[in-house]
Amino acid sequence: MRGGWSKTFAAIGAVGLLAVSACGNSNDSGSGDSSSASKDVTVFTWWADGGEKAGLDGLVSVFGTDCKDYKFVNSAVAGGAGSNAKQVLANDLAAGNPPSTFQAHAGAELGDYIKNGQVDDVSSLYTEFGLDKAFPQNLIDNLTVDGKIYSIPANVHRANVVWTNPAVLKKAGIDANTAPASVDAWIADLEKLKAAGVKAPLATSKGFAQEMVMEAVLLAELGPEKFTGLWKGETDFNGADVTAALEKYKKLLSFTNADREAIDWPDALQYVNKGQAGYTLMGDWVAAQQLSDKVPDSAYTYWPAPGTAGNFQYLADSFTLPTNGKDPDGAKCWLKVVGSAEGQKAFNTKKGSIPARSDAVPADYPKYQQAAMADWKKDKIVPSCAHGAACTLGQNDSILSAIGQFSSGQNVQTFQQALAAAAKPN
Repeated sequence: MRGGWSKTFAAIGAVGLLAVSACGNSNDSGSGDSSSASKDVTVFTWWADGGEKAGLDGLVSVFGTDCKDYKFVNSAVAGGAGSNAKQVLANDLAAGNPPSTFQAHAGAELGDYIKNGQVDDVSSLYTEFGLDKAFPQNLIDNLTVDGKIYSIPANVHRANVVWTNPAVLKKAGIDANTAPASVDAWIADLEKLKAAGVKAPLATSKGFAQEMVMEAVLLAELGPEKFTGLWKGETDFNGADVTAALEKYKKLLSFTNADREAIDWPDALQYVNKGQAGYTLMGDWVAAQQLSDKVPDSAYTYWPAPGTAGNFQYLADSFTLPTNGKDPDGAKCWLKVVGSAEGQKAFNTKKGSIPARSDAVPADYPKYQQAAMADWKKDKIVPSCAHGAACTLGQNDSILSAIGQFSSGQNVQTFQQALAAAAKPN
């Protein structure tokens, strides 16, 4: 995928925003017939605004039609990649007050919930809903833990994407449509931008955004097999090759905005949109955010993070059936919608992601998703630690702590040791 991708977003269409409290529940029944709703289905997510909320609204619309006996209750908590929401959810689960269903990243992130007995096995629902045939086997394999499946994915996202401002890059004579071939080549371009007067050429933000940059560098420098091995204990995190990669990550941080620890990813994106930065590295949910913000498709380009072309670093948003959750029958109806062709189409066309179903018709989706669907089939599939596909919540919390300390301390040796300790399988 090259910079020309940005010409394809117009087909997705503008999305509407609905106000949602960032701190608690709201009674948002979507487009369903509230007069026939008799039971509340509390859906816990971190999709509180922008393209994410628009995608949720798409699911709610289908739920309102297909599950008329139930009322959707929005329990969204705002916060980048769900960091705030996960803490609220942990408190609710510990207090024995689970929602009807909650959003979680598919993959290793679910391991903590499974170990704590907080989610039920939904394998039988795969058969009942026909998902065992609709989802690709490689995805089902990634979702299976000891022969059981604990969530139903709504989508697949790509994490390793860089978004650019062509006008800013032009100041330094850089072609915004072509990705640098390597991390070193990207650093050289960042040097050019800084020399051209761009104070912070690479915009980033706190927490998981920096983790995504680090992951992209590790993937580029180590390759997909050794990168994936980092999270499985198969690649030595204390190795010299990892040290060299982390030194390059440190160099990239030197080109970023000084307020990176004080902002979230949409703010970093705005630095690019406003011409204050040339690049930001963020997942392809940016596509929907740009549409929500009415940014012209001609104002930005995008491509795989330098050195990672041919690798699709994935994550998947999924929904669970909590143990002793509220109204499990209503939750199952929600899960059926999440996995359905109609539900996934309504969701993904607005969120910028691609359907998890392999029977989806590409022509039904905007051009960006068509390209992403094609890459998902042909590229090497690599999991994201930052978004739960490769790491448990416990592992990732420790990694985020190390990243926060490194953001200010900049000691590669200490950072590498902390990452090695954090990544140990638990």
